[in-house]
Amino acid sequence: MQRLVDGFHHFQKCVFPEKKKLFSELAAGQKPHSLFITCSDSRIDPFLLTHADPGEIFVVRNAGNTVPTSDLGAGGGESPTLEYAVRVLKVATIVVCGHSHCGAMAALLDPSLTNKLPAVRHWLTAAKHIKEEIEQGGLRPSERNDAEAVVKRNVLLQLENLQTYDFIEQAHKEGKLNLSGWFYRFESGEVETIEPGQQDFKPL
Repeated sequence: MQRLVDGFHHFQKCVFPEKKKLFSELAAGQKPHSLFITCSDSRIDPFLLTHADPGEIFVVRNAGNTVPTSDLGAGGGESPTLEYAVRVLKVATIVVCGHSHCGAMAALLDPSLTNKLPAVRHWLTAAKHIKEEIEQGGLRPSERNDAEAVVKRNVLLQLENLQTYDFIEQAHKEGKLNLSGWFYRFESGEVETIEPGQQDFKPL
């Protein structure tokens, strides 16, 4: 707890004064340019990664940067967040960002990791076919190993899931909304990217 308190005091004393004007402007409302969907993993900071200020990015975080399909989304917080971001905030971009050494994706390769985590196991059910897909088709050029392949294929799956929402698909077709998948290798700072319809990741 003390680490959090000390961090807040540093923010209050050193950071807030420098950004006081920004926070004052944000009190009137938010106008983020992007929705960033990423993992809950503590090693990822969307604002640090994209050099963004408060108010620039709307964020969804959960285990494995997962987006339930529109028919399943009502039970969680992802569906209303997507709806608000696209229909009200009018974000121009949605990024689904997976990352190296993802524990959730590791559980797809080794289900025993979720033996005592029934909620996690259930959450990952929609992506369970990814392991079989890799075993049958092998790795794509950008995929260094099965662990990385699972993360990247999962990002592709979530891009597909996004397009099951009519308001997202419509905005995307009209050219009002960009959809992009990212793979962030945090130990090297690299990012690779893919868009719907593409088959493999390329350096950003």
